Amino acid sequence: MHIRISHLSRSFKNVKAVNDLSFEFSSGNVFGFIGPNGAGKTTTIRIMASMDMPDAGDVFFDDISVVNYPEEVRKLIGYMPDALPGFTDIQVWEYLDFFARSFGLQGRRRRQTLAEIEEFTSLGEIREKSIASLSKGMKQRVSLARALVHNPQVLIMDEPAAGLDPRARLELRSLLKILASQGKAILLSSHILSELQDICNGAVIIEQGRLLSAGTIPQLLSQVQRQAVPEVSDDAVSAEPDGQLLLVIRCLHDSEAVRLKLLEHPAVQNVILEPGHIVQAQVKCTDAEIPALMGTLFAAGLPIIGFTRQELGLEELFMRITSGKVQ
Repeated sequence: MHIRISHLSRSFKNVKAVNDLSFEFSSGNVFGFIGPNGAGKTTTIRIMASMDMPDAGDVFFDDISVVNYPEEVRKLIGYMPDALPGFTDIQVWEYLDFFARSFGLQGRRRRQTLAEIEEFTSLGEIREKSIASLSKGMKQRVSLARALVHNPQVLIMDEPAAGLDPRARLELRSLLKILASQGKAILLSSHILSELQDICNGAVIIEQGRLLSAGTIPQLLSQVQRQAVPEVSDDAVSAEPDGQLLLVIRCLHDSEAVRLKLLEHPAVQNVILEPGHIVQAQVKCTDAEIPALMGTLFAAGLPIIGFTRQELGLEELFMRITSGKVQ
């Protein structure tokens, strides 16, 4: 299935929450949805889930319009909001059974489906507990199970990892990888950018309701490289980001000599000078190869005080292209 968000706009009074937003993603992928608080992520997600209607634009699931056929869209998607909605005073199995019935599952098929989902989300041991008594992580598991009861082709998740401890985040990430491998299309909004980079095939970054950047993770990381190191060659920009590092070298003096020596090394793709005798080098190598690279500089007697290495990632891209403004 191919999901296309087309020129979406939505206003609340004088605030433009979503402003001519367009992006797309497909089945078998986990697509990150990134933006500061107040960027319009939740509004966009609610429109995609047919819980709100846009002022302009549309969302298409293959050729099915959310504006014209919201009931059809609801059969295709599983929506997981940032907090478990309603009915928290009932038992887990009752909660899931209610939603399974609402989607028309009956008899043996319903019981089998719920048993499979409880096993997949590891809810079997707590199925008779009250939802109100559960931890945040367990409530998120219940919310995911509820979103899966009708076996949707698309999963839309609003900040599913918010408030989870590290173990719960790892477990959630593992479940999402399995779901993507089963061919589901997953849209995942989150502020935990390092985790998005680990799980997502692509991402879209928005601010003040507008698109800032979108693409596969390699495409997005190449933007970091272009911004972190100006005048990067075409070959460097098109290279895969795996192994791409930014070395920040502090010099006592003569940083130009360090720059020239670095450019002689085949792993060095570009070098720029910063104020304060700082040299930034974009290199394509592994951690194990860095000592040999730095060794050539020390062997040449260059006045190096120290160095650090940085991985080019989504967090750096996010900080570079967003201004931190909210609606």
